[in-house]
Amino acid sequence: MKIWRHGPGIVQLQVLIWLAVLLLIFFSLLPMDGFLKSELYTIVNTASYAIIIYGNILVLYPVFYQKRKFVCYGLLVVLFLVITGVLRGYATIVLYRHFLLIKTVPVSFFTLLNYVPGGILIYILSLVFRISIAYFTLKQQTEEIMLQKSQAELNLLKSQVQPHFLFNTLNNIYYKVYKVDPRSAGLIERLSDIMRYFVDESPKDVVPVTTEVEFIENYMELEKIRIRHGAVIDFEKAYNPELRIPPMLLMTFVENIFKHGIDKSSKKNQITISLIQKDGYLFFKTSNRKLRSMTSQANGFGIANLTKRLTMLYGSNFELTIDKTGELYRAFLKIPLL
Repeated sequence: MKIWRHGPGIVQLQVLIWLAVLLLIFFSLLPMDGFLKSELYTIVNTASYAIIIYGNILVLYPVFYQKRKFVCYGLLVVLFLVITGVLRGYATIVLYRHFLLIKTVPVSFFTLLNYVPGGILIYILSLVFRISIAYFTLKQQTEEIMLQKSQAELNLLKSQVQPHFLFNTLNNIYYKVYKVDPRSAGLIERLSDIMRYFVDESPKDVVPVTTEVEFIENYMELEKIRIRHGAVIDFEKAYNPELRIPPMLLMTFVENIFKHGIDKSSKKNQITISLIQKDGYLFFKTSNRKLRSMTSQANGFGIANLTKRLTMLYGSNFELTIDKTGELYRAFLKIPLL
């Protein structure tokens, strides 16, 4: 059985590195210092190295340096190295006295300061360590994206088996039904348009916003069939028809409304949607009456997957908020225009 199917992850890789460091220090000291002394020295020093490295890359660097607090970062690094060096020296001396029964002279603060310079090199290595983690993280994300892309292409190929046969059949059914029930024929036409969107438009990087809106409107009309008393939908639109956006970016919110925010037995299903282009951004808002099922389920995999996709597309240059306070469930999305 393979431990890692696609190679070690970031955490597993770090575990391997620290095991290698432990073994390297221990076996390099073993011939001169013996088993117990080498073990104590290895544990104390490896622990201090880990504290310096992770203290810098997880706390000091992101909290201070990345927020451009350079002076504060520099002072805290010096203080951090002094504290870890003094603690490392104190721990070494105490353990030697307790386990090895080695008598040492009274320990002064200046004696403990001799352990500080060794931490400077570890601090420099922590920067290299951080760069390495960032590289492997990016590499892993790239591999995951490529894997997802390949899987999506495979699924698309599977879904494209004889698509023209399916569309032609739907068109034939449409003309047959239209003669006796024009409204039902219109719904068949909307279903055909939705399926054509999935096949022709969704694989693209960007699609016209009008195409995306038409897809959403077709979806809502088909969903309304399942609602006993229908639903009142107010869809405000103000954008340049030539604008292009990534496909299926807005659908998650609309889908959540009909999955979790509609009471099929109620006569008061009010849905408000707006899609507005302004100041180089596209603003998408939805609002509907909040149900108990929507409170517990609407922030599930759909929103999580959408957040990941938005991060890959726009980095941090987007806003996504969900407001569940009060009687309404509101969703808001702001993305930059391409």
